[in-house]
Amino acid sequence: MLKGGAIKKGMFSLWLINVTIIFLLFFVPAVLAQVGDSTLRDTPLVTSIEIKGNKKIEEETILEKIRSNVKEPFVYEILQKDIKALYGTGYFDDVRVDVELFEGGIKLIFILKEKPTITSVDFQGNKKIDTDELKEKLMLTPGAIANPSLITDNAEKLISFYHSEGYWHVNVIPVLREVSESAAAITFQIEEGPKVVIKEIAVEGNKAIATKEIKKAIKTKERWLFSFITGSGIYKREEMKADIERIRELYHSRGYIYVVVSEPEVTLSPDKTKLYIKTSISEGEQYRVGEVKITGNTIFSSSELYKQIETTKGKVFSRAELGNSIDKIIDLYMERGYARADINPIIDTDTEKKLANITLSITEGDMFRIGRIEITGNTKTRDKVIRREMRLDEGDIFNKKLLKRSYQRIANLNYFESVDLTPEPHIDEKLIDVNVRVKEKLTGMLSIGGGYSSVDKFMVMGEIQQANLFGKGLYLKFRADFSSRRKNYTLTLRDPWFMDKPISASFSIYNEVFQYPDYDKDSSGASIGFGKEITEYVGANVIYNFEQVEISNVSATASSLIKEQVGKKTTSSISPSIWKDTRDNYLDPTTGSRHAIYTTFAGLGGDNYFVKGVVDSSWYLPAIWNTTFGLRGRFGYATGFAGKEIPLYERFYVGGINTVRGLGFGEGGPRNAEDEKIGGNKELIFNAEYIFPIEKDIKLKGVLFLDAGRAFDNTENLSIAELRRTAGFGFRWMSPIGPIRLEWGFNLSPKYNEAGTKLEFTFGGLF
Repeated sequence: MLKGGAIKKGMFSLWLINVTIIFLLFFVPAVLAQVGDSTLRDTPLVTSIEIKGNKKIEEETILEKIRSNVKEPFVYEILQKDIKALYGTGYFDDVRVDVELFEGGIKLIFILKEKPTITSVDFQGNKKIDTDELKEKLMLTPGAIANPSLITDNAEKLISFYHSEGYWHVNVIPVLREVSESAAAITFQIEEGPKVVIKEIAVEGNKAIATKEIKKAIKTKERWLFSFITGSGIYKREEMKADIERIRELYHSRGYIYVVVSEPEVTLSPDKTKLYIKTSISEGEQYRVGEVKITGNTIFSSSELYKQIETTKGKVFSRAELGNSIDKIIDLYMERGYARADINPIIDTDTEKKLANITLSITEGDMFRIGRIEITGNTKTRDKVIRREMRLDEGDIFNKKLLKRSYQRIANLNYFESVDLTPEPHIDEKLIDVNVRVKEKLTGMLSIGGGYSSVDKFMVMGEIQQANLFGKGLYLKFRADFSSRRKNYTLTLRDPWFMDKPISASFSIYNEVFQYPDYDKDSSGASIGFGKEITEYVGANVIYNFEQVEISNVSATASSLIKEQVGKKTTSSISPSIWKDTRDNYLDPTTGSRHAIYTTFAGLGGDNYFVKGVVDSSWYLPAIWNTTFGLRGRFGYATGFAGKEIPLYERFYVGGINTVRGLGFGEGGPRNAEDEKIGGNKELIFNAEYIFPIEKDIKLKGVLFLDAGRAFDNTENLSIAELRRTAGFGFRWMSPIGPIRLEWGFNLSPKYNEAGTKLEFTFGGLF
């Protein structure tokens, strides 16, 4: 609403329009009578148009709205439309037109009075929502024209925002206050009212599908304990409309083709703080699939296409299965370049037999090629860093599968907050341009922190990391840890495209000094490595590492195993590895697998001679409701040669957040006579996880897990029965600064001096 002054001005403007019309009707003919005989015989021309009174609005902008033109006949009806058009811009409080004789014709003088400029936007009465948050919702800022429709629209935006937060009784009144003749201040007066939450969602008439299952299918939820985190329990009209469609889709997937779902009946509690929602359902009869036919196909044989169809004769009809079948067939065409292929499903129902006969009518279209690949939004990252991840090039035959893979690879760079690949077809040219839009995110991180652990006592940690150095995709990290027992420095540099070739190169140097209870360990070393993708999903690399380790200050009570390590020893090793990785996302996979073999051969000079190998296999299987099953298995083996034993620090230590959760470091392995954890020369580890979304918008997930694993010594045989078993739960958050894990493991068979539970936390990498 606007104050009365604004309303009076509007009425005054309408009065002026009427006066102007009367003026034009009676005065213009009198003027024209003076022009002369020739002018009387012809329609007078507009010889000049003049604009007066505009201060903020450019004259060109005004003239664009006027249809009356110089050197064209004057038309009264057009002038009327000009006046209406100028009022319609919302820029003017008053529009008048004077008509004068000028150079054998008439001059139109548009005399304008501009609306005031808004100098400030304020809020009154908002207590539950901060002013800064309200300002973010407005499209109205200081400097804008005080347009009533714009002010009203912004008031509606505030009301909609309050509704989305559960304040259904909110009242927003915009008040415009004149500061001067050309300036005004606006204040949104807000009455928030009580917050309204959903107390109960009821469903009536459902027999074939349980209410619990229907509630799972919709996004509108009842208020519960953790709604303050998830944001659930708030009624949103648009979301509820979508939920009605979700209920229909659920029934359509069970064969109920003619289900009817009513609009929700919403009831407010007497205290006006709770909502009760009731939806009625008329299910109808269940239909099964009758005949399935395919027509219009010439590129693929019918037998090839039938293999893509999930639904078959006799099965319960499911629109979801039919939709999946259509998508698979279209994907098949799109992998051959037929980007405009379309399928029209024709469903003919037999109401007596309760059958749905399906005909898939295919329009194949033409083959398309890739036109231009345009990259936008990369303010830091160089074009070539993105372009080299594209699996399609300009001129290639369009392929949807490769386009999807291109998206995965660009997203897996982890340089961008969002990635969008949009095909833009040009029908006549049979070309498809690909628009790659990215939004950069911070790839550099400086972290300084401290902590306490039973091993290190008080710690101070610092790390500088840049994952996209100079926008070239270079990875640089420097880390330092200090405590009463540990000093550690690490510097790593990695180039995924060394010398602009599809070969990765890495270099690392490090130094660590650690004071164990019975000895001190001082290690320093450097490594250099190269890697290459062999195929789209298969890669390999080789790393050379040179390390020097010194064991000193060994206590008299230390075990013989530790005493044998005293002194300075050098390890010169080469570590080749190979892997196959089909995961959709490296940091947060939901489908695909990763299989790898890692080996280390030490003995290229130095003092240590050993061979070490690990086989690692992970699987990710999508399940219902956007959940994922994760399975992982690892086997490792190490042995010395040339009369040398495996160094203590190269043995397998099982226990911890990256091996068997719920066990401490090395607890899942052999001990010596002094009950020290000595690690093993073999390891066998299995992990099973069920990962489920908690809050999709902030990428927060929960996980339930079962772990089993153990390290074995030379004198022990691998045994499934001897594996240590744990279970637990946790949370994973893909935070803006990197992945975070918080997991609580329960030791199912704790031994002497072992804790029954263990809470662990990591930052920077997932399982």
